[in-house]
Amino acid sequence: MKVIDGGITSAKGFFAAGGAAGIKKNGSADMAMIYSEVPAEAAGTFTTNVVKAAPVIWDRDIVRSGGLVQAVVINSGVANACTGQLGLAYCRQTAEAAARSFGIDPLEVLVASTGVIGQQIPIDKITAGCGMLKEKLGSTREDGLSCARAIMTTDTVSKEAACEITLSDGTTVTIGGCCKGSGMIHPNMCTMLCFIGTDAAISKKMLQKALSDVVPETFNMVSVDGDTSTNDTCILMANGLAGNADIISEDEDYKIFHDALHAVMTSLSTQLARDGEGATCLFEVKVINADTKENARILARSVVSSSLTKAAIYGHDANWGRILCALGYSGAMFDPEKVDLYLTSAAGELKILENGVSTGYSEEFATKILSEDAITATCDMKMGDASAEAWGCDLTHAYVDINADYRS
Repeated sequence: MKVIDGGITSAKGFFAAGGAAGIKKNGSADMAMIYSEVPAEAAGTFTTNVVKAAPVIWDRDIVRSGGLVQAVVINSGVANACTGQLGLAYCRQTAEAAARSFGIDPLEVLVASTGVIGQQIPIDKITAGCGMLKEKLGSTREDGLSCARAIMTTDTVSKEAACEITLSDGTTVTIGGCCKGSGMIHPNMCTMLCFIGTDAAISKKMLQKALSDVVPETFNMVSVDGDTSTNDTCILMANGLAGNADIISEDEDYKIFHDALHAVMTSLSTQLARDGEGATCLFEVKVINADTKENARILARSVVSSSLTKAAIYGHDANWGRILCALGYSGAMFDPEKVDLYLTSAAGELKILENGVSTGYSEEFATKILSEDAITATCDMKMGDASAEAWGCDLTHAYVDINADYRS
């Protein structure tokens, strides 16, 4: 596998564009489009929040129907959530507008929205934007970046990842994507909005299996603030233009593809966590030697989601009691008198807990470790050989400021 500089336009046959449709008051880019030159197989995962935005319902139904997809239209600024039947009607109108531009069926168009909940989207601006974006579509690196930037809300940076793999028949396959998310991030399926394109030839069944297998270990292990969005959507499209033999079973090529998808989604996950609203650092939690994979995930996610722990990270305070406490209320059973805890960053590594008791570590060195912009807490449970990683960020005053003023 080779990591490359790229995003949604990296794979063959994928085009993208971003631009300003007049949705956001400040006139910044607020609408994006992704297009595959041939119809693509589509897989998706969606929010488990009972309150689901209209685009989630539209996309979920299309993906589950098994139909091919050729275009995606995304707007930022307004979420089209809690908007009733009119919101659903606007999804159809958006899809119809895009479909007319390309001469395709509206059911081959997915839609996605992100922004303020409870407001109706300005449908006239959206439908006009479909035509505007169609004319701007391109397959360059910059075109992919413009798409990634246009879907941002409180994000401070765009988020992209891509890689190339070689399958058993020598065919080169590319996977690339972009995502957005900074606040209301505690996914129970994937992330806020994520779009991934690949030129691999792979069956719908195997594509969905790969996505569904990777999501629990990547996007579902991210937490910024403990809030699961109404709009969480992850779409994976495969157009087959690489020309490889169809991946139709869990063979060696499937494993290669699965591992590459995992790498791309891991990169996007860490980018989400690092750009958490108001964050000053990436906070990674590794749980090692747990009894089961599921318990390792539960433990890691509990620590990375702890508001008290996140506040301590912001204060550069090695308050290990908060980490042990978060492990304890996670719901996973373990012996607290066996737990070892390490803190690691570019400044070094420090064992601060051994068998559930403080090591008498240097507070000065601990503070130095916690003053870096990427920090890892490793929890050794000494129960088995299962492990998991979770990603989050510190909790700062800026987080409250951003969300107190979000609608205004």
